[in-house]
Amino acid sequence: MNVFDRKTKQLQLDAVIKDSDYQIYMYIKDEIGFRVFDRLCDVKRTFDVALDLGCRLGHVTKHISQVQQLVTSHIYMVDSSADLLDKAVISPDVPCTRIHCDEETLAGLPLETDSVDIAYSSLSLHWINDLPGLFKRVLSLLKKDGVFVGSLFGTDTLYELRVSLQLAEQELVGGVAPHISPFTAVRDLGDLLGSAGFTLVTMDADELTVNYPGIWELMRDLKGMGESNCSWKRPFTLRRDVMHRAEQIYRERYGNDDGSIPATFCILSFIGWKPDPSQPLPAKRGSGTASIKDIADYVTQMDKTPKDR
Repeated sequence: MNVFDRKTKQLQLDAVIKDSDYQIYMYIKDEIGFRVFDRLCDVKRTFDVALDLGCRLGHVTKHISQVQQLVTSHIYMVDSSADLLDKAVISPDVPCTRIHCDEETLAGLPLETDSVDIAYSSLSLHWINDLPGLFKRVLSLLKKDGVFVGSLFGTDTLYELRVSLQLAEQELVGGVAPHISPFTAVRDLGDLLGSAGFTLVTMDADELTVNYPGIWELMRDLKGMGESNCSWKRPFTLRRDVMHRAEQIYRERYGNDDGSIPATFCILSFIGWKPDPSQPLPAKRGSGTASIKDIADYVTQMDKTPKDR
């Protein structure tokens, strides 16, 4: 599938730092970057070499230090935007190398097969066209029993904005255009990781709601964080009357009592491991010694048993 214009996305990301106040738009990326880092800390292991895939401004890597003993040797930070990469915050005391290449193809990445212990990515994979291919490339870079941890925007992200724009355009124009890019569903993401060869895949979804004064401020912040639509089918203009009507609909359907509007960001998080014989395997089918029915009967009996007060 070729849904996104990767060149346009690179230009959008390059434009981020042209605003001298670009850091004020990074609140969501900083928050999710810290959450990814927190998940890395849950893996009770020390890794030699790490790969930060789509590092942007170093939202994850800047938290990694020798104190946690998470990564001890080297971190490779990869991003398609050379301008963002140049501004990326590196780890305070773990050696880091910035590598400018497209994180979708990883063309020109100077890393060999089976050379990375841990790979992680925060809020960049939702702009990848070939997710199955990327997952396979990451799997080949990982050593056996290596781990891939990441987060990306999921299906229901910005559904309030999507619905409001669609209803406004339907009313004023007589049709709708894809102003909000498509996002990955949690089930599809898990299937893609499994199909690529990852094992012990763990998935979860969470929602982050941010309140804005209005629809104009929301769209300004999306542009400021480099999250404008870059799908090939996106319209290049948005009529002002449609925007005004969309804001009215937004406030009518979703508005808060204080006059602000909520924007929902659905965060899909995952952990997947490269297969290794040392990993635990599920028990063979039919090897169980207890019946689920027996457990249910026991619980029912315990509920009927009088309890001491």
